[in-house]
Amino acid sequence: MDESRLFKPLKIGNIEVKQRVGMAAVSRCRADGDHVPTELMKQYYCQRASVPGTLLIAEANLVSKEQDELLNVPGLYSVQQTTAWKSIVDEVHTKASFIFAQLYTIGRAGYREVNDEKDFEFRGSSAIPWRADARTPNAMTPADIKETIRHFVRAAKNAMEAGFDGVEIHGANGYLIDTFIQDVSNQRDDEYGRSIENRSRFTFEVIKAVAHAIGVNRVGLRLSPWSTYQGMRMKDDDTISQYTDLIKKADKLGIAYIHLIESRIAGWDDVPENGRFDFAYSIFRRAILVSGGYTAELARKLVDEQHPDKDIAVMFGRYFTSNPDLVFKVQQNLEFTPFNEEDFIYSKSSKGYTDYPFSDEYLGSLNVLTQLLC
Repeated sequence: MDESRLFKPLKIGNIEVKQRVGMAAVSRCRADGDHVPTELMKQYYCQRASVPGTLLIAEANLVSKEQDELLNVPGLYSVQQTTAWKSIVDEVHTKASFIFAQLYTIGRAGYREVNDEKDFEFRGSSAIPWRADARTPNAMTPADIKETIRHFVRAAKNAMEAGFDGVEIHGANGYLIDTFIQDVSNQRDDEYGRSIENRSRFTFEVIKAVAHAIGVNRVGLRLSPWSTYQGMRMKDDDTISQYTDLIKKADKLGIAYIHLIESRIAGWDDVPENGRFDFAYSIFRRAILVSGGYTAELARKLVDEQHPDKDIAVMFGRYFTSNPDLVFKVQQNLEFTPFNEEDFIYSKSSKGYTDYPFSDEYLGSLNVLTQLLC
C-alpha cells in the first residue's frame, strides 16, 4: 500500500478527493465552431477520470461571445455550451471523480492570425501589446471591467447549471486577469493601477462576485507569479509583494483553493527554475494546488518531505494529455508515456487526444471494465 500523502484524501472546497494528484487545465481546442463541447471531448475527460476520486480541471472556457475568436476553444456563455458540458460532467461524476471549469478571457494575448480576420475590439488592462508584432489592445474602461465581471458571474452560474463541482478563475499565463495583476502590463492611472492594492483589485472583484453568485467553496484561482509566458514577469521583489497582497485577499475571502504554476514552466515550455512559493504556502490556509514540470518523484517530495504540514495537491497538465491513467501510474511508479505538443491544439482529430492507451497494468487491475465504460 502506498503510504505517500499523495494518496491521502484532501478536502477542496465542497469536495473530498481520494488522492492529491489531479489534472490541470490544458487547452486542447476540440470544441466545435460555436465553441460547444463535443462528443470527442466527453471521451477525453471520461478517460482521464478513470481513477475514482480524481480532480480534473477542465480546459479554459471563454466567458463571453465577445472573446470568441479563439478557434475551437469551449465556452460557458450559451445554453448549447452549458448543455454539452453537462453531458461531460455527468460522465465524470459517473466515474466517481470531480471536475471544475476553468474560466477566462484572453485580453491582449489573442492570436493575431485569428483576430485580424474579425471585426473585434481587442481589449487589455492597458494599451500595451504582449510582443512587438502583436496588436495593441484598447485599455479597458471601468464600464468594460464591470461588464467583464458580469460575464464571469454568468459563466460561473452556467457551470453550476452544467453540474461542475466548482470553477477555477484563470488569473495566469498572460491572459486578461494576469495583465491587471502585473506592472509589466498594467500601467493604468486609475483605481485598477498604480499600486499593489489597485493591481489586485480586478482579480479580487472577479473572485468575490463569482463567490457571491455560486458559493465561496466552489471557487479557485489560478496564478503564475514567476512565468515569462506571453510577455509577463515582474521583478522578484515586486512579484512577492504583489502576489502576497492578492493571496491574502483570496485567503480572507475563503475561496476553496489557489492553484500556483511553478517557475520551471512557461506556457508549454520547460525553463530553468527561477522562483519559489514559500511565501504563498505561509499565507493561504486552505488547499493549495501546484503544477508545472512535476514528475512523480518531485510530487512525492513536495507533499511528503518539503511541506508535510500543508494541504497540497499536485496537478499534472501535459503528461495527463498522454496518460489517461496517470494517477494509477504515479501510484504504481510506472513510466509516463511522452506527450506530443504538436497534437495539443487546433485539431478536430482524435489523434494525440483520445488514442493514448491505458497501461497494461491498469487494464489488469480490478474492476477495470466498469472504469472504461466511456
